[in-house]
Amino acid sequence: MRGLRKINNNAVICLDSTGQEMIAMGKGIGFGTLPREIPLAQVERTFYNVDERYLGVLRDLPPDVLDFSARLLDIARNELPYTLSPNAILTLADHIAFTIERARRNIRVKMPLAYDVEQLYPAEYRIGQYAVKRIQKEFQVGLPGAEAVGIAINLLNARVDGDSAPDAAGAGCTDSEMLEDITEMVENHFNLIVQRDSFNYSRYATHMQYLFGRIHTSKTIASGNSQMYDSIRAEFPDVAACAEEIAAHIQRKWGCALPEEEKLYLILHINRICIKEGL
Repeated sequence: MRGLRKINNNAVICLDSTGQEMIAMGKGIGFGTLPREIPLAQVERTFYNVDERYLGVLRDLPPDVLDFSARLLDIARNELPYTLSPNAILTLADHIAFTIERARRNIRVKMPLAYDVEQLYPAEYRIGQYAVKRIQKEFQVGLPGAEAVGIAINLLNARVDGDSAPDAAGAGCTDSEMLEDITEMVENHFNLIVQRDSFNYSRYATHMQYLFGRIHTSKTIASGNSQMYDSIRAEFPDVAACAEEIAAHIQRKWGCALPEEEKLYLILHINRICIKEGL
């Protein structure tokens, strides 16, 4: 392959044999004059379609953390029912590098979403738990178990919108568009403005995106817990009415009828964002 320009001593932007641009990594391949031909034997990993905005992150990442993150993503791609962004390698490696640095400086960070992530996103949380154990062993640092949450959320944020969703694509409604539709419905129903740059919105949006993932993979929650649904609906009738409007919109756009337990989660998430926005 042909090396075009250096990122750091171990990473170079290259062209492969088909003319596609990608990032090649290998020990010391950034040394020397560029452009030049780089033997494939010197290349340890390649990454395609990485956004150039993330290249600055790559320059400062320790090679061993990057390699660890790449191996972790290989596992995640086999375990998760959706595609991860090409940028996931850099965002995950950056997160893990910072986690290791914090641990070595004995800085602890609270994880307010720990219970939610563990309960609602078990696959991502399981990968996070595995990652924490491997980081402790490979980098010789002590990490609290709650760090699994940060890694799980990083994976959730790296999910490619609309993946595995032919019905959504056919209806002309991507996950991002559906999230905005639903948020606007909440705003119109309760006459408020949802602050989209807030932590509370980020939390709400993450829950919505995971709901979309369950819809796309036909794995919506349906445990038959109608008694709790009826109780919550009676306690928050206005929020429940908004949730019904949203469920009807999802059915129109994606052809999926939400079971009562999914509506129950909708009520809880909508009520939380409304309370935080001062309703």
